[in-house]
Order: sequence, then C-alpha cells, then structure tokens
Amino acid sequence: MSRPLSEELALQHKVLHICLSRGWGGLEMYPARIIPELARQGWRAYVLTLEGTRLAKTLAGCDATEMRSVRSPLRAFWQLPVLVRWLRRRGIGVVHCHKSSDLRLGALLKCLCPELRLVFTDHMGVTRPKHDPYHRWVYRHVDRVLSISEVTLTRNRQAFPLPASRITLLYLGIDTADFVPQLDTDARCALRDTLGIPREAVAMALPGRLTPGKGQQLLLDAFIRLRDAGDTQSHLVLIGGLEADEGGNPTFIASLQQQVREQGLEERVTFTGFRRDLPRLFEVMDIVCVPSRNEAFGLTVIEAMAAGKAVVGADSGAIPELIGCEGGRLADPQDPAAWAATLGELRDAPALRERLGANACRFVNARFTLARHVSGLCEIYADAA
Repeated sequence: MSRPLSEELALQHKVLHICLSRGWGGLEMYPARIIPELARQGWRAYVLTLEGTRLAKTLAGCDATEMRSVRSPLRAFWQLPVLVRWLRRRGIGVVHCHKSSDLRLGALLKCLCPELRLVFTDHMGVTRPKHDPYHRWVYRHVDRVLSISEVTLTRNRQAFPLPASRITLLYLGIDTADFVPQLDTDARCALRDTLGIPREAVAMALPGRLTPGKGQQLLLDAFIRLRDAGDTQSHLVLIGGLEADEGGNPTFIASLQQQVREQGLEERVTFTGFRRDLPRLFEVMDIVCVPSRNEAFGLTVIEAMAAGKAVVGADSGAIPELIGCEGGRLADPQDPAAWAATLGELRDAPALRERLGANACRFVNARFTLARHVSGLCEIYADAA
C-alpha cells in the first residue's frame, strides 16, 4: 500500500535553493535544470527567488518544487523570521546559494538555524581574494563551496577563507538526451531556410548572450578575414537574445549589426534572437564556436559536444578542460587570425568535423551528464547534512 503524499514528502531529503537574481544566464537557469533530477534522486527542492523573474516564471507550476518569491533581496532580509519558520516547518536541512551576494542571507539563516548546512556554488569564477572581515564572517558559515572546473577550484582555494577540504570540484552536467538529433532531412533544410542559411553553406554558430565577454566581436572579425581571403561558402549564426531582458547588451548588438552592414555581410550573418530550440539549431550547424575569454565552465561547449558538433573553443578559462583529447579545437580568444585559420581548416574538412563531433559526444556522455552531476551534488548535500 502506497504512503500518502504528505508522508512521502516528510521522508524526503530537502534543500532550499536561493537565487535572488534578475538575470537569465547559466547561474539562474541552474536550479530549474537540476530540480527534476534532484527529485528523481530523492531530494525535495524548494526555491527562494525574486518576483517576476524568468526563473520564477519558469518554475511556476513545477510539481517537483515549491517556490517562494520576494520583491527584492532587501525584502528577503526583512522576512528573515518568516523564512526561518518556513524552513523549520518543512524540515529543510540544506541551503544552497548560487550568487555570492545571496550568501549574506544564507549566513544569517544559519545564524538563526545552526542546524542548517550552507552550500555555495561559484558559477562565475572568483576574481579577487575574499579575506577581508566581511567575507571571513560570511564564509565561516559556509560548509562547502562547489567549484565547477579545475580552473575555478584553483582560484577558489586561493581566494576563499576556507580550508581546501571544504572547497570541492563538481563539474556541471546536462541532459544529453535533449541533444540527440531528431530532425529529418526535410526538417533540417526547412530550419536552415528559416534562418537564412544557404543549403550548401558551412554554418558557423556562436550560441550565448550577446555581450562583449562572449566573443561575438572576435568571431565576426575572424569571419571577415575568411571572407577577405576568398571564402564564399561560410555563414555566421549568432544565437542569443537581442534585448536586455533576454541577456543581451543592446549597445554592443547595435555595433555588431552596424559592422555587418558596413561589411556588406547582411546575407551571410544571421542574428537569430532568443531561441528556445537550441538542440534543434545545433542540428543545422556545422561548427560551434565559443570564444569567451574567461569561462568558469562553458555549458554551451558541452551542449554542442553532446549534439555531436565540432567545437572551436577559447584556449583559456575552463574550456580546454571540456573539449578534451580529440574533441575539438582551441584558439587564442584575442587573435582573430588564429580563429580564421582554425575555422578555415574545419570548413574544408567535413570528415574531420564529423570525427571531432563523434569524439566530443562520447566524451560528454562519459563525464558531463546531468545525472552524474546531481548524483555528486546529492552526496555533497548528504555529507554536509
């Protein structure tokens, strides 16, 4: 005989994710991505977020979680007594923060509920030491810092006022099944037509927020070099929102679009705008480019690899850890000529692109699955608790 739902919930491990951010990038998407898998692995997730944000809208109606929203981060501090009662009524034992500024709230919650265990994932990559009195107070309450790459692990152990044993490497993961090709030939041709990509063209794509740090300017400069060297078959696709509330930088985007017009490349460069069908877009791309100079991880890299695409990534940050042996190519993120040369090599070698993509897909399925990530996360939650 099955137990009533209330009894089942009482038996589950429980974690509160705090994400008081109005943005919509990898950090904010993370709770929404992992919550269904957490439920499958026996953890009930609760989320504290801001009203009206993309995260709040995404989680609305999600059966796998209970969400609580506040109007502003300051309002969350005013509601501390209410939050403490809420945590205790639900028997939540772990609090997981995803933004460094949210750790203030996490530390105060732990001061009021010493039985809580506080976990922090450094999604962004720390850039300066945290040894001043304020940060020493905050991190004194943190039981575990999770680093999402070897690069950030090294930085974190130098920057945070914690013993190395409390700073752990845990790579991110994705549901690789989402990136298994689904479109038939006719559907792929139709999608390319919609995007303005000639059917015979070699499509080179950069998915990500259109902001200076993601490398669109460098890639456009490299593409112009290819054109100037006689390339007539390549097509550049910039995937990402064109508005500020979609993560884009409107001033930067306008500058890119003006350069495209001045170079006479309107027919060879596509700005897709915000898309929800990235796995399907990958199916019609030939090369995926990730020239970000300082990625703490590089989720787009493993998504493209899971789709079986040849990837060219920046030879900096965490990207070299992800591409692995024979899974893609690396190039200097400050050298358009190097990118043009690498893209030219792959443009002219379809068999090489196919081999790199197959190697990349196997590598991701072995090391960067969502189930593997959440399994490691659950072990950390249980150990912290």
